[in-house]
Amino acid sequence: MPTPSLAALPIRRLTPRDLTACADLSEDRGWPREEHKWGLLLAAGKGYGIDDPDGGLVTACVVTEYGSPGRPDLAAIGMVLVAERHSRQGVGRHLMRHVITKMATTPLTLHATPHGRPLYEELGFKVTGRAEMVRGHFTPGDRSPAITTRPAAAEDVTTILRLDEEVFGTDRTPVITRLPAFADLLHVAVENGRIIGYAAAWPNMDTHVVGPLIARDTEAAKALITSLAAHSDRPLRTDIDVRHDELLTWVKNRGLTSVAFNAVMTYGVPDLPGDWTRRFAPLTVAAG
Repeated sequence: MPTPSLAALPIRRLTPRDLTACADLSEDRGWPREEHKWGLLLAAGKGYGIDDPDGGLVTACVVTEYGSPGRPDLAAIGMVLVAERHSRQGVGRHLMRHVITKMATTPLTLHATPHGRPLYEELGFKVTGRAEMVRGHFTPGDRSPAITTRPAAAEDVTTILRLDEEVFGTDRTPVITRLPAFADLLHVAVENGRIIGYAAAWPNMDTHVVGPLIARDTEAAKALITSLAAHSDRPLRTDIDVRHDELLTWVKNRGLTSVAFNAVMTYGVPDLPGDWTRRFAPLTVAAG
């Protein structure tokens, strides 16, 4: 349990006005500030945190709910951080228990680092998969992809939402409809006039993060990554489900290298909904 003084501090909802404090907390723990990502998560999700009487935040996290408003089918927990000066005092556990209680019967998911995994297992989360983070400058191959890609148009959004819900397993409208403004690039893969996949590349510090990456098959996923890379001058970063070993081998052969592995964990449900065979990478590990 947290020390009595910290346990007595109230947990409150965070808002977009807390963006700088959240970014400061990231920096305090040696993470990038990631203000662009924090902005999306605080706008589309629900932030929770404890104010430090001395200024800033003691701890914070964000919960992104998916499904019907007020009756979510799934919620993703991310950006669970505790200020260095308050670490190892049970504050993170205290915040997580609050979130679990708040979400009641809603199934939960998160991506856990090796450091964080023991806490989540203690709280009842189960490992259901793994994702590998890869990063680097993408080098295209000699052959052009066989599948056609193009920038998404405004009229594609309805189709993208329908495809995303089918593959992800629940409605993500509040997040996906923010992609055109949040991402620098949003492309679709097309076959016979029909959209068979889509992917975004959004700015995060000095990289472009590829995600979400949803595609009919590996070839469509390759075509989307190639298309995004051709329009970016930054290193690419993405988190690929390790079951997509062919895509992982392919991106590594084109300049991306392994950075880390995270455990995909769930609470209250034995596995994630949807079709993993077409779900190659999340929007961000913080939001699924």
